[in-house]
This record gives sequence, structure tokens and C-alpha cells, in this order.
Amino acid sequence: MIVRYPLDHDGLWDWNAMDAERPAAGPVRLTVGVVGTGRVGAILGAALAGAGHHVVAASGVSDTSRTRAEALLPGVPLLPPQDVLGEAELVLLTVPDDVLPGLVNGLVGTGSVRPSQLLVHTSGRYGVAVLEPAARAGALPLALHPVMTFTGTSLDLGRLSGCPFGVTTPNQPETLRPVAEALVLEMGGEPVWVPEESRPLYHAALAHGSNHLVTLVAQTLDLLSAAGVAEPARLVGPLLAASLDNVLRAGDAALTGPVARGDAGTVAQHVRAVGDVAPEILATYRALARATADRALAGHRLQPEVAEALLVALAGPVDPPLDPPGSASPGPQDPAR
Repeated sequence: MIVRYPLDHDGLWDWNAMDAERPAAGPVRLTVGVVGTGRVGAILGAALAGAGHHVVAASGVSDTSRTRAEALLPGVPLLPPQDVLGEAELVLLTVPDDVLPGLVNGLVGTGSVRPSQLLVHTSGRYGVAVLEPAARAGALPLALHPVMTFTGTSLDLGRLSGCPFGVTTPNQPETLRPVAEALVLEMGGEPVWVPEESRPLYHAALAHGSNHLVTLVAQTLDLLSAAGVAEPARLVGPLLAASLDNVLRAGDAALTGPVARGDAGTVAQHVRAVGDVAPEILATYRALARATADRALAGHRLQPEVAEALLVALAGPVDPPLDPPGSASPGPQDPAR
């Protein structure tokens, strides 16, 4: 996709003329720098190059990052970060969240930031406030967070097609929002607006759903291996795919299983079985089962007395229930034992 950016009469970017409904006539291509050629930076740089922009400089610290840059950004010189800014009109700051504030302050302190330079970070945690020191120096700040997990290989370029990007821009100038959205569209993504004050909650939700899902599935595979299943991923893959599809379509109405049914006896048996082979996983099982019971109770899928029995089962392991008074106890040779 080709997006046209506005020029003023001197040939400079006229951001005030940007109109999402009526793109400007001049086919402008930006010079792009990438500070941080990790899994995300090298891929987005390659995507912008594929859209016709010119990646002119990059920086990478580790050997892995430098090798990745050579593969995905061939021929692009690797320079110190301040020199990358000196070469580019659009700069991607694709570094870890905890590194970003110090990097911004350092670049501003060395005088590397130029007026009207587009400065883009890809952190999910931050909006544009983290770029405020650069904005005071005249930079145009944008927060573009790709909602995708990356391998750092060319396979990721295909994953950008239709990939949502969490977009945050300053309130002023208002014209930066369509610029941000245009850049996302050029990379093949879909812009989704996220207010500045909502970025921490937005990022927490994504981390909870994606990162914790990896832990949950890995624990599931461990338990199946302990149960003697030869190919755990093959066994559970279709079930997990169906569960994810169902919840995305139906929300809590997709909930099934022993907790949703109120099968306290089954849950108690699960607690014993998991506790015997993987006590560290039992803590996860209990926490998620309790959360599941809470949601089922709130949705009137469970009655309070049934939910209480589930909570007792989750607190186990406990001994099996005693036989009712007056019932016959099987003898020592009874196969029921």
C-alpha cells in the first residue's frame, strides 16, 4: 500500500495539511533509522522498506541483533544510536520497555533529536508521554505497538498482514494520528486507537492473554508427558484451538469442564493427581479454577452451595468422603477397594 504524505512549498513535511480522507499528492518516501534491531525492530524496518521507504541506518548491540540486521536489512550500515538519528527522518525506537526512557533522555541530552523528526516507539507499556523529552526538542512522537509475537525472522513479515497495532499520539497536533495510522497501514497492519492513560491496562491485558497462555500450555504439556502421553502437543492442540475460537466468539458462554459443571469430586481428584507429580503446577491449577468458579458464579452458571463445594475441593488434597452411616463396608478382598 502506498500512502502519500503532505509537503509544504519548501518540500518539507507539512503535518498540518495531513487529512486522512484526502491524502496529499506528493509520493514522499521517508528515510528510516532503526534503533534496536531485535525481533521487532528489524521486522518493522524491513516492512517499511517493503512499502518504499529507505532504511538508511540501524543500531544493534548484541551479535544476534547485528546478524538479524544483516539478514533483514541488507546493506544498511550499523551505527551508534545518535548517528542513526542523524541520518533519518523517521526513527524506530525498538528497545525493551525498561530501556526506553533512558534511551530517550540520552538521545535528547546528546542533541541527537531534530525538530520535525518522527520518533516512533513500539512499546505496549508506554504511550507518547515517555517521548516528552524528545517532543520538547521538536520531535513528533508516535506510539505504534504491534499486537503480535515475533520470531525475528522473515516469517514475521507475513504475520504483519492484518496485524493490529495499538496506536497512541499526542492530542496536539491532531494531524499526527492520521500519520501514525498511515504508517501502520503501509506495514500491512490495522491501527487500533489506545488512549494514553489506558496504555498500562491495555498492555497488562495483552501480556495476561498471550504470555500467560504460553505458561499455561507449557504446563499442560508437562502434565500430559507425566501421564505417559507420547505426543502431548498433538493430543491437546485441537482442543486448545477450539477453546480459543469458542471464547473469542462467545466469551464466558464457551466455558465447559468440571468447574463449570460443579463437579467437586472430579476437581478434588485433579488436585491430588497434579499435586503428586507437579506441586508447582498445582498452584496455577488452583488459581485458575477459582477464577473460573468466580466467573461461572457471576454468570449464574453455578449455585453458591456448589461453588462452596468446589472451593473446599480446591483446598485439598483431602481424604475420600466416609461411607454413609449404616452402609456396609467392603471386605478386604472386595474389588471395589
